[in-house]
Amino acid sequence: TDSVSFLQQDVIAGFLYAILILAVFHPVVDLIDNFNLTYKYAPLIIITLLGFYLLQVSGKAGEMTAVEKVEEQLAALRIARRCVPSSEPAYLLDMDTSRAAQPGSSRLVAVSCSNESIRVYDRETLQFLREYRSQPGLFHGVRFAHTCDSLVFSACSQGTVRGWDVRSASQKPVQVFTGYPSNVFISFDVSCSDLIVCAGTEKVEKDTFLVFWDARGVTDCASATKEPLGVYSESHNDDITKICFHPVEPNLVVSGSTDGLVNVFDINKDNEDDALISTCNSDSSVSSLGWAGEDYKQVYCTTHDEGFCWWDMAQLDTEEPITLLHVLDARESVCAENHGLHYLVGGLYHEKAGKLFLIGGTSTGNIHLISCGTDGLSLVGTLRGGHSATVRSFCWSPTDESLLTGGEDAQLLLWKPGAVERSLTKKASLKISSSVQKRVRVHNTSLKSRKK
Repeated sequence: TDSVSFLQQDVIAGFLYAILILAVFHPVVDLIDNFNLTYKYAPLIIITLLGFYLLQVSGKAGEMTAVEKVEEQLAALRIARRCVPSSEPAYLLDMDTSRAAQPGSSRLVAVSCSNESIRVYDRETLQFLREYRSQPGLFHGVRFAHTCDSLVFSACSQGTVRGWDVRSASQKPVQVFTGYPSNVFISFDVSCSDLIVCAGTEKVEKDTFLVFWDARGVTDCASATKEPLGVYSESHNDDITKICFHPVEPNLVVSGSTDGLVNVFDINKDNEDDALISTCNSDSSVSSLGWAGEDYKQVYCTTHDEGFCWWDMAQLDTEEPITLLHVLDARESVCAENHGLHYLVGGLYHEKAGKLFLIGGTSTGNIHLISCGTDGLSLVGTLRGGHSATVRSFCWSPTDESLLTGGEDAQLLLWKPGAVERSLTKKASLKISSSVQKRVRVHNTSLKSRKK
């Protein structure tokens, strides 16, 4: 509706500009006879060209207004719900929401916690539903299947990726993807078609792997154990911290590592060397990454020392540079009031606005919304009064423009534009030891990109 409205405004503005030109400049245009045009049609041609030009200008102004409107909506986010505190508080390290694939089904949110558990909540009410334990081992990440809203996955440090049917209270996973004996998984993702699962390993001795499984039939929730299809072993030389499949092209996947490299693969190719489309260097240890831009042809990452990199894969076959922006330390480039910016959590691409945003914050729980442009980063707004400690995870919902956040204060919050909180009061900050803090290694900046 907004885009139609903007289009109508552009057309009206262009028409009015054309009328204005016709009335004011017609006598002047009528004198121009240097174009070897017929006197009769010269003014009409020039006025038409000017009208088209001004229509383009007014269209650009409309786009700017659309982005500004989205930025206002983000800055207007307010707390709508808080989850009931758990009897066993923990850091909320990662989260994902189900897609409500079945008509009438309620959406869920799954949270990976520092106490070696996955917790599942109703997304709207934040009512706790059930919990899964990893024993033995630690969970790393959490993802719902894209075509089945009852199946949730997590990678385990014991060398498996497991899937549970959230309709069942059973602790037993319905799917187990087993790795090789030495594998310690610390990252994973599921392709948008639910056909491939990929997990990244810690470096063990000199080896680090991307391990792939055929996940066909997994959404039937039938019990099964699957062995790997194969591995990529040559593209990273340190812990693979993040993996992210393309949102719409199931054959594309990007991986990030503490070696500083961000690799884009086309897994339809026969071997790892052919599959590696691009290697980009963040010059730091990768903490998060994702896809952005029109048709999601851009890749971005944040780093453990609060850097930000943004690349355009559409420029790979051109002479243009692929780097859109490289910020060594976002804390120094974003001016934020009230104690500044202490860290970055990750990014979100707002498809309606065609805009990439970052989520960051302070150690006291303020959340900063940051706009990304090729000319730098800028603060859009700050969400206050929610968390009382560092925010570790978030999940953006484009359908209702809402934001879920989780932090070291053990709180799960739902933010909506203009919402009024009707739930619990804010909890005090919780000082909980986190195994994740112990896992961040000093990155190797000496390894350079092998490709453009």
